[in-house]
Amino acid sequence: MAGLKPITVWVHAAGPNPYKVLIALEELGIPYEKVIIEKPKEASFLAINPNGRLPAIKDPNQDDLILWESGAIVEYIVDTYDKEGKLTLTSHADKWHLKQYLHFQMSGQGPYFGQLVWFHRYHSEDVPSAKKRYEDQTLRVFDVLNTILEGKKYLVGDKFTYADLSFVPWDYAIKSLMPELWEKHQVKSKYPNYAAWYQRLVERPAVKKVYGL
Repeated sequence: MAGLKPITVWVHAAGPNPYKVLIALEELGIPYEKVIIEKPKEASFLAINPNGRLPAIKDPNQDDLILWESGAIVEYIVDTYDKEGKLTLTSHADKWHLKQYLHFQMSGQGPYFGQLVWFHRYHSEDVPSAKKRYEDQTLRVFDVLNTILEGKKYLVGDKFTYADLSFVPWDYAIKSLMPELWEKHQVKSKYPNYAAWYQRLVERPAVKKVYGL
């Protein structure tokens, strides 16, 4: 967008939640500057986000407004800069359905997928019950999305929106960090609507640019 100053985006060295914000910015052509934070619990970053989590943004075009929580940031970007409605829809019902799916992503997809990766890849102890719980919940989310996407290309209004893009980072993380999960549970054949939707999303130019694909 012409005339805009770059928005500062504080991120991890590798997503996933900050990528949600970066994809939205890329889709809308908004300039931004990434600042990688290695230790978000240190005082310098806690002054920006007392919760010590990423992402956060500072918008010099709006009196240096600082905002954190990826879902809130995506809503802010769309509300402030998507004047042509590229990532949103206009009907009353559609607008609330978009929020519904963003909240589902934040409360249902992200936490379960994140814990799945944690207990399978990073936890210091082998906890089979935790692994099974989060694997089961991840498959449940696949099934929910597969049902929602029956006969549809996108979540709402047969159009790519911010609701769809919000799911990309954790979907990508699971597919790339745990490819054995897709093979073990035959995700492509058991959840074909979900798998086709995922492929449709990762082929978008903005997503490819953010991930360097």
